[in-house]
Amino acid sequence: MLHLLPLSTLLLLRSVLATPRPSPAPQALPLLIWHGLGDNYAADGLRSVGDLAIDVNPGTFVYYIRLDESPDSDKSATFFGNLTEQIASVCADLAAHPILSTAPGVNALGFSQGGQFLRAFVERCNVPPVKTLVTFGSQHNGISKYQICLPNDWLCKTYIGLLRANTWGAWVQAHLVPAQYFRATNATTGEPTDEYLARSNFLADVNNEREVKNATYKKNLASLDKFVMYVFEQDTTVVPKESGWFAQVNTSSGKVTPLRNRTIYTEDWIGLRELDEKGALEFKSTEGRHMRLDDEVLTDVFEEYFSPAQGSWESLQKDAQGQLEL
Repeated sequence: MLHLLPLSTLLLLRSVLATPRPSPAPQALPLLIWHGLGDNYAADGLRSVGDLAIDVNPGTFVYYIRLDESPDSDKSATFFGNLTEQIASVCADLAAHPILSTAPGVNALGFSQGGQFLRAFVERCNVPPVKTLVTFGSQHNGISKYQICLPNDWLCKTYIGLLRANTWGAWVQAHLVPAQYFRATNATTGEPTDEYLARSNFLADVNNEREVKNATYKKNLASLDKFVMYVFEQDTTVVPKESGWFAQVNTSSGKVTPLRNRTIYTEDWIGLRELDEKGALEFKSTEGRHMRLDDEVLTDVFEEYFSPAQGSWESLQKDAQGQLEL
């Protein structure tokens, strides 16, 4: 015998089924963080930055880039190693990561030398694709002096001694990290020296300063939705500090040539002019010495550049689907 549901029950079911279900909250893109010289991926200070990112944008998956699972070895790799090989290793690790490899895009935050290394990651591989890159106190246009070591930092003193002995030697350029973003310039003209252009293992390449340009570098960097560069106003560790904005400083006169007045921009060697023309290039400054950051500045960054409103898994997946349907 067939039993029919009461009319009231049928009306209730119809009402429940017809009620639209609330959409899940947009999920922020994963965040890559690359630390600077003398730091390591497991350091408490770096982890506190990741924790703050999650507090501001709940659900953010934070990945701390490392060159070794051992924190001590990861720290040593900030001083000693071949940057070409190190960045290739990071490219392989991120492309194979079970979560990051499935993301439609990621955001990236680089501290000091980690900033230009993340930029090199974007230029050389960019898998997963970076959407917004923010760097703090990075040496995008290189350094003209090596940093001063703390009195008891014997690791730092050892490598600084080797650096000063022979910056352009083949062994130094293949093994000592800061030498690979040292930029030597003519004391009169301020332009890079032939020795630098010929022997630089890293910076001259990623800045496309040599005669033959790598078109992939320009294409990949120009694909960013936003590239934000912070300079520390009282920075005396990065010399010149204006390197964080791709400015060139004459070591004799102290004259600063802003990025927009340089050939790397006017001829658009790496896509910076294209980024600027679409409103995606930002020059920012913050008070204090090198890497003296407070939570207020970082919170502003996480809210303004890394929130789901600026880019989420859902929005990028919809954009990708729309491209496929065109």
